[in-house]
Amino acid sequence: MELILKEDVQNLGFKDDLVTVKNGFGRNYLIPQGLAALATSSAKKVLAENLKQRAHKEKKIVDAAKKVAEAVKQLEIKIAAKSGAGDKLFGSITNIDLAAALEKEGQSIDKKYIAIQGGAVKRTGPYNAQIRLHREVIFDLAFEVVAEAKA
Repeated sequence: MELILKEDVQNLGFKDDLVTVKNGFGRNYLIPQGLAALATSSAKKVLAENLKQRAHKEKKIVDAAKKVAEAVKQLEIKIAAKSGAGDKLFGSITNIDLAAALEKEGQSIDKKYIAIQGGAVKRTGPYNAQIRLHREVIFDLAFEVVAEAKA
């Protein structure tokens, strides 16, 4: 079943992508949730026209996202967390904590666009996260989890 995505769908595609999915997934999930529409010949023509008109605006958005990416890459992110014996943390560090640390540095990035490689962080040390600002602007950010200074 060919569908045109109306929104970004994780592990499937981005808005306005033409995707092929199994019939049940399309009929029972994507279409009723409003995430996709059937890719009829007329819908494909409308999509092609919309993409052509949006190409110029898209270039400005991509350039702005690249500037933000360069600014974020320059930052040294250190997240302080309570730790126990050795390097083990009480709790974990997630994309929410990384988004909050970036917010403190003046860069507002939504937590759903941040993916920490390996999932939640449970030990101190250096880690990497992948940040997606746009479908064409995806970059890796190195950050470090350090033990909180004991009072």
